[in-house]
Amino acid sequence: MALPQEKTYTIEVVYALPEGQRAELIDGQMYMMALPNTIHQRISYSVARKISDYIDKKNGGCDVFLAPFAVFLNADDINYVEPDISIRCDKSKLDDRGCNGAPDWIIEILSPSTERTDCGIKLFKYRSAGVREYWNVNPRLRTANVYDFENDEKHRQYSFDDEIPVCIYEDLIIRISDLL
Repeated sequence: MALPQEKTYTIEVVYALPEGQRAELIDGQMYMMALPNTIHQRISYSVARKISDYIDKKNGGCDVFLAPFAVFLNADDINYVEPDISIRCDKSKLDDRGCNGAPDWIIEILSPSTERTDCGIKLFKYRSAGVREYWNVNPRLRTANVYDFENDEKHRQYSFDDEIPVCIYEDLIIRISDLL
């Protein structure tokens, strides 16, 4: 849920929130974040573990981060997100604060309070910031929308029972139902 746009918010406002309260900034608009439920956490952890195991097996150089992990999409103080899962392969983008610039792959687990933002505003922001692949996973519908921004912005929808090919890794397939 977005706060009323009375002014342009900055990262300092997010950092000043009371402990345990989380928010994201998109173009200076603050979006408060609710705590994730059990299925959200189960999907997030299981998918991240599958990706991390794959990267380790391949001796890859990418890192997998789970929320809360700061991603500064642009070189400004009005865009700050905490994707549920982010995969970053360019080590120069990482510092003590988080990821500076677009991760290679972002996965958002939808909830009723974030679905509109994750499927609209963030979809546009991630594509324009240079994210190579974006998934939004809907536990209620048991679907995953996959956006391959690197290759003509192809979009496909899969069920949790489908084998979902990962765009940035040619030989990685994820079947979400196998992980739950």
